[in-house]
Amino acid sequence: MRFVDDPTAETAVHIEAPPSAVWPFVTDFDVLARFSDEFQGGAWLDPSTSPGVGARFRGHNENPWAAWDVTCTVTDWEPGRAFGWLVENPDAPAADWRFTLDAEEGGTRLGYRARMGPGPSGVTLFIAEHHDAEERIVDDRLATWTANMEATLHGIRGLAEGGPGPD
Repeated sequence: MRFVDDPTAETAVHIEAPPSAVWPFVTDFDVLARFSDEFQGGAWLDPSTSPGVGARFRGHNENPWAAWDVTCTVTDWEPGRAFGWLVENPDAPAADWRFTLDAEEGGTRLGYRARMGPGPSGVTLFIAEHHDAEERIVDDRLATWTANMEATLHGIRGLAEGGPGPD
């Protein structure tokens, strides 16, 4: 897959808890950082206001090759239903992330989706330096995203179902 093809990672898990019990975990940066190898945490940029559409937060990420901070803008904030955000420039985001919570069979279907671009990012800079490896770069990045997204969903499931979550 090439960057211009809107590379997207998407995964979901069933949780034996209602959306209202899952929501606090989905919107807690410490919980999200606990289960991701890359996302290290975040903080609301204006903690005196309630989070909602238009609110911004700073996220800190690390992997073996780099550490970086990003400013994110909330695009979806429906308690118990959806939390989504754009990374960096909202008019040309580096990425678009979203959790969805749907009532399902006495519990919740928790979905997690991320799309690269269309704006510039570390991925686009790396592609520019190694244009002949674009498909491998995009595929590797999607695989990393998917692994972290799945770990996060399984961790949230463990917490919401009353356990400590996976280590």
